[in-house]
Formats: sequence, C-alpha cells, structure tokens
Amino acid sequence: QVYLVESGGGLVQPAGSLRLSCAASRSVSSANAMGWYRQAPGKERELVATITSSSSTNYGDSVKGRFTISRDNAKNTVYLQMNSLKPEDTAVYYCNGRLKYTNLEVWGQGTLVTVSS
Repeated sequence: QVYLVESGGGLVQPAGSLRLSCAASRSVSSANAMGWYRQAPGKERELVATITSSSSTNYGDSVKGRFTISRDNAKNTVYLQMNSLKPEDTAVYYCNGRLKYTNLEVWGQGTLVTVSS
C-alpha cells in the first residue's frame, strides 16, 4: 500500500526554486510530525526539515534560511519550498510520516531534485 506520494522534483538551475509536495493517505496520521529527508549519491540520508501537527518546524543546518516546510492538515499534505538552490542540494527527496494506530514509520518513494546549469 502506498502511504506517501511525493511530487514536484525536477531539474532546476542554481539559485532557482522548486516546491515539493507530499500527499499522505488516510492511513497516515496528521497528528504526528512529518518530514522531508534527502539522500545524495554516495551519501547517507539526512534531515531536511520536519513539521509537527501544530506547525512547529525544524531544519537541517544546510537548508536553514533557504527552505520552508509547511503542511495542510485538512489535505494531509506536506510541502517543501526550496529557494536559492545549490548544486549540493541535488538528491532524492523523501517524505516521512507515521501510520495511525500502529505509529509505524513510513516513507515515500522519493522525488529527484537536480540542481545544475
């Protein structure tokens, strides 16, 4: 079963912007924090940003001031606005959440963001 579906990735030039979306199924809890993580080739998965159900946010050091996470609880959707993109932001971006009742952590399939001229 697919719980999280990311969209919005693509190719963008340095200093450009992209907005990622993560649509969560009804099985994913809107009462828990959700987040974005990324994994570049040859590197470990790292935190990009998280957001609680009350919209408190936390960002990885490398994206602070450039990326903004937000959520629409009514739509059970999380967004990641990425500005001032750099080549080092190139990675597969994954959405993360937890299921209702079991609290099992789930991941989306990922969306590729490539920052290149």
